[in-house]
Amino acid sequence: MAIVKSFAVGNGDTFYIKHGTDNFTIIDCNLSDENKDQIIQELKDQSKDKKITRFISTHPDQDHLGGIEYLDEKMPINNFYVVKNKATKKPETESFKHYCKLRDGDKAFYIYKGCKRKWMNQDNEERKSAGISILWPKLDNEHFVKALADCENGGSPNNISSVIRYSLKDGASFLWIGDLENEFMEKIFDEIELNKTTIVFAAHHGRLSGKIPNSWLKKLDPQIIVIGEAAARHLHYYTGYGKLTQNKAENITFECEDEWVHIYSSKEDYTPSSPLFEKLQNKNKTTFDYYVGSIEVETEYTLENME
Repeated sequence: MAIVKSFAVGNGDTFYIKHGTDNFTIIDCNLSDENKDQIIQELKDQSKDKKITRFISTHPDQDHLGGIEYLDEKMPINNFYVVKNKATKKPETESFKHYCKLRDGDKAFYIYKGCKRKWMNQDNEERKSAGISILWPKLDNEHFVKALADCENGGSPNNISSVIRYSLKDGASFLWIGDLENEFMEKIFDEIELNKTTIVFAAHHGRLSGKIPNSWLKKLDPQIIVIGEAAARHLHYYTGYGKLTQNKAENITFECEDEWVHIYSSKEDYTPSSPLFEKLQNKNKTTFDYYVGSIEVETEYTLENME
């Protein structure tokens, strides 16, 4: 069994994966004085029986790295996965300075399309892999090269975001897209490999500017799109797809058990809208508070890089 959690941290991202193997993964963070101790305590509790813990940074925006210095103090980051860059910002926050220290230090592993690493996506006799694949960036892609140069000159780092896929054999799969922008996603469509994915976290917190193109959605064919906490007036709602909206659901936990995903919300009375509501089944799960319902995974996978 594996657990994937998306924290409600305002206009930002904080996720973790408690793998079914001896791995624990944190993806981005946006910690504040109000939430940091509670979130870090949960990260410690959920990872205490895991030997390998990694932090994956999708890109160097404050709302994806806020409080990383505090996280590193309380829960030392020994494996920092990051797109290689020399991003600059003015002014520099303490969190960005600490990001740069981790990015440029000896704990960094630079991620790119198709990269391999124990135990991210490679097994050995000691332990099984985490089932994580890096689908993007392709380092020699002209659009990525331009985006990298822009952010190194003080521009937006949105389009150097990594695309991360987590998948379980004969079970669920998840996709993170960071803050990639719609136009950029259109440009790289022919150079990114996209497969059917159970749950997709919408780019740029669900904003229209990060709308996942129809060309991507056709290949991903997601059962659920999770829409983040951007202001409602900026959101794109993906008509026709099953959706969970974090503005209403707050913290969302996915419990992956065989061919099922059991969904929990920290909001006691949260009910998804159609068409997801009609597809949910009641499995009477009680692992966490406020069970929403369960979906049966529609599978169409290759075996590579699966946990």
